[in-house]
Amino acid sequence: MKIFDNINNIVKDDLIQTITKGSKVSIASACFSIYAFEELKEQLQGISELNFIFTSPTFIKERDLKEKREFYIPQLNRERSLYGTEFEVKLRNELSQKAIAKECAEWIREKVKFKSNVTNEQMGGFINVVAEEELTYFPINGFTTTDLGCERGNNLVNFVSKIDAPYSENYINVFKEIWQDNKRLKDVTDQVIENISNVYKENSPDFIYFLTLYNIFNEFLEDISEDVLPNSATGFKSSEIWNMLYNFQQDAVLAIINKLEKYNGCILADSVGLGKTFTALAVIKYYENRNKSVLVLCPKKLNDNWITFRSNVTNNPIAKDRLRYDVLYHTDLSRESGTSNGIPLDRINWGNYDLVVIDESHNFRNGGQTYGEEDDKKENRYLKLLNKVIREGVKTKVLMLSATPVNNRFFDLRNQIALAYEGQSEKIDDLLNTEKSIDDIFRYAQAAFNKWSKYDSDQRTTDNLLELLDFDFFEVLDSVTIARSRKHIEKYYNTEAIGKFPERLKPISIRPSLTEKEGAINYNEIYELLVQLNLSIYTPSAYIFDSKKDNYENMYGSDMGNVFFRQSDRESGIRRLMNINLLKRLESSVHSFRLTVSKIKKLIDDTIELIENNSGAKVNLEEYVSDADLELDDQNTDLFVGRKVQIALNDMDTLSWLRDLKQDSDILNTLLYFVDDITPEHDHKLQTLLETLNDKIENPINGNNKKVIIFTAFSDTAEYLYENVSQYIKSEFNLNTALITGSVDGRTTVPRLKNDMNTVLTCFSPISKQRDLLLNGKNKVDSDIDILIATDCISEGQNLQDCDYLINYDIHWNPVRIIQRFGRIDRIGSRNEVIQLVNFWPDLSLDDYINLKRRVETRMKISIMTSTGDDNLISEEEKGDLEYRKKQLQRLMDEVVDLEDMTTGISIMDLGLNEFRLDLLEYMKTNHDVEHAPYGLHAVVSSKGADTPKGVFYVLRNISKSINIDKQNRLHPFYMVYISEDEKIVCNHISPKKTLDLMRYLCRDNTEPMLKLCREFNKETQDGRKMGKYSKLLESAISSIIHVKEEKDMMSFFNDKETTSVINKINGLSDFELICFLVVK
Repeated sequence: MKIFDNINNIVKDDLIQTITKGSKVSIASACFSIYAFEELKEQLQGISELNFIFTSPTFIKERDLKEKREFYIPQLNRERSLYGTEFEVKLRNELSQKAIAKECAEWIREKVKFKSNVTNEQMGGFINVVAEEELTYFPINGFTTTDLGCERGNNLVNFVSKIDAPYSENYINVFKEIWQDNKRLKDVTDQVIENISNVYKENSPDFIYFLTLYNIFNEFLEDISEDVLPNSATGFKSSEIWNMLYNFQQDAVLAIINKLEKYNGCILADSVGLGKTFTALAVIKYYENRNKSVLVLCPKKLNDNWITFRSNVTNNPIAKDRLRYDVLYHTDLSRESGTSNGIPLDRINWGNYDLVVIDESHNFRNGGQTYGEEDDKKENRYLKLLNKVIREGVKTKVLMLSATPVNNRFFDLRNQIALAYEGQSEKIDDLLNTEKSIDDIFRYAQAAFNKWSKYDSDQRTTDNLLELLDFDFFEVLDSVTIARSRKHIEKYYNTEAIGKFPERLKPISIRPSLTEKEGAINYNEIYELLVQLNLSIYTPSAYIFDSKKDNYENMYGSDMGNVFFRQSDRESGIRRLMNINLLKRLESSVHSFRLTVSKIKKLIDDTIELIENNSGAKVNLEEYVSDADLELDDQNTDLFVGRKVQIALNDMDTLSWLRDLKQDSDILNTLLYFVDDITPEHDHKLQTLLETLNDKIENPINGNNKKVIIFTAFSDTAEYLYENVSQYIKSEFNLNTALITGSVDGRTTVPRLKNDMNTVLTCFSPISKQRDLLLNGKNKVDSDIDILIATDCISEGQNLQDCDYLINYDIHWNPVRIIQRFGRIDRIGSRNEVIQLVNFWPDLSLDDYINLKRRVETRMKISIMTSTGDDNLISEEEKGDLEYRKKQLQRLMDEVVDLEDMTTGISIMDLGLNEFRLDLLEYMKTNHDVEHAPYGLHAVVSSKGADTPKGVFYVLRNISKSINIDKQNRLHPFYMVYISEDEKIVCNHISPKKTLDLMRYLCRDNTEPMLKLCREFNKETQDGRKMGKYSKLLESAISSIIHVKEEKDMMSFFNDKETTSVINKINGLSDFELICFLVVK
């Protein structure tokens, strides 16, 4: 008997002596490795036969998956060990696996039989060699280089004994006896050969891409499995709404429910035109089926949409689902009394909702604030929602819908996510797989963003922002947001069922002058006059005598009775809005401008008269202005919430006020004089619009489609256009026109047609709105509407893709709104080949246009400064903002921009890895080949140009357990590096999104091996025997990980983040195992 300690004397050396030509070998062990074969190749190729028993079930389909899967993972490891165990990583990293596997498979076909134990009975491992003598080596746990003594492994001691006859006969006989027992053993030779052959067969690039995703994201697959969707037996998948959804929407529904169950909240930030409302309705159906009560909070203008989907009416396509959620407006949260959609606001049980769906949730991005005196604190809408609806009563889940959840601060996102964890960060910290608390995560992210926003504009790229953000931030995004862009859907989903997006033609920019009349005023001259206005009519409190101010503060409180703003700030705010409003109305139409100027002039003249006949009267700002004048976006209406503040003229410096009012009255008088004679026939912009419509109707861009939507920001412009356009279109082409604004009922030229918004839109877009289903029987309507004139009350949440031509009659100052408008026709499932956007711009250069805005805003700031003593004229941030707006508007002139591309600031689509997870999810529905694929596989793919140079993508796994999550690598323990042939790093391991994007770009849809490239690669490497070049590149890739890490460690010494270097040590090659690699040729 001889004992090997596998340090000074090793089993392998002895076997080289004892296995001679013609020997018969039998092995029982837990696993078999091709690297062990490689060590004894010379001897093993000379034997007459080898019988091998896997001592535990291996390559056996488990009979009963329902029983506890105790040996499931180990079994996978045993099968994987064919290509090297975890202690043979170094060998695998030499990349010679392919050549070894090929030789090994040929040898097995000739000389080896494998059988596997199919019982759960235990069996020890040993090797029998029958040659001139009969010898047994035991214990042998696995036939690997570690057990042969070539590698150290993680054994404290690794003693193996060798015994000879007669004692060895017991082992030889037991082996023979078990070998014959077909009940206990099953032949698995074919499976072993097939698995080993997998190593050297050529792979498709597509397969390597999904193998990478499977290794990195397979935990996500376990997460999303419907088992964790509580109670999926609710039957919501047989509902009408579920069956109306496209595949990408169904994926989102399951992911949302998963996130709501796990984190209590989710933001669905899919891009414009991807049907967020329908996705949300399916989520609502799921919860209503579980008997939960649901509240939808939406802006007023989207009310009709939401009400229709829950009503028992013929034009509700999902009426059979009998949804029963409540609908309230965002603004209802600020109201204490009255009713809304039939619900009495003073008696509503706010705390009883299990799910709140917030449409256009970015309106809540500014977070919570309280206003008012200490003894009478008022909460803003956000706090009311948080305290009354979410914290009180039952546990409330929150689903937020917004295509723009981030404006220009990450805190926008934090404030929305905070609704899900009730503003108590510890509630979500426990659930997230992050090191820092959520408050710290956003603080760091905002600091990173602030730093980035100070970069020069050419440095302000998404990539540079990603570099600054850390692991935890992406973890939060991945946990609670779902954001897909239109490009993403087109790229990663089979869109046959959906239909494709239409092709966007280059936008047409039209710059009509105000009028063609001789000697008439032009835009610039009007702007000059506008800038001189001081609009003191809106700031009466600025003229109160100092000696009287205290009385008003005592009477109304220091905020002068306003709940949200100090009175002076509020008045300045309203004045600034009114000034900008005049500009916007001029850009909209002469008619709208004329009406507004007349209105303000009448107000000023009445006030002048009041002052001149001073009879101890009082002035009241509330009577001067209402939010209807401004047609504001929803979030500004808080300016108009407050008690009526009355100021006695006797308490005011009326002389100064009178002087300022008269100056304004004169300027307005001049303006009216110039614009009064611009009648419709002289209104050059209106005439240009009629020519544009004429051209479109006579030369349609899709078949015979004559439909056009005309958007304007103001209802008086819309009414003016309707008066003029409808007559012209009816008389010239006998087509019908309709008008929809938020403030008055719709109007149409169709006789006896109901004028409600739904009917009008259904006649305008009969296919997308399913007119045949909805307006039939006694409600049947055949009349088509071809021209629709509308305000932004329909710029969100409407599907009008029957139309292929959209005109912005005025350019909204917020470019996002322009994209949202276009999203009405630029939608998935459009039947139009192409769609056209037409923008009417003021007759100015873009520079003049932007400078003008700057002057108006600065002018208003100066006057605020004089009234408040605040010397902040126009901040750097706003200067940057105007620059940035200029860039956005410049782009809008040349192309139709996606929302996520528009915000050269932050798009959360650039940040998440969700699309790769969903990619994998889709693949795994039909393919399971990646689950058992060996490590170390590769494919060869051709370069697609300069951004994908020749080189290699290495996908590695860090195996030294001592390494903590590296603060920068979001995929830890997986590391991906793309290195070029000349050893330059194309993508390092801390930009996995870019690396995966490039990998997908090269691999997707290459579902067959690229045989020509494979032949070249095999020739270059002598069929995998000469892998030195690629082994060297792998070493460089690993050292780049260490190098980037060291650089980061150095940096972390110099900033206030926790130092990473103490925690993490990476040694080099043996710390990583190669999962797979992709060679770019």
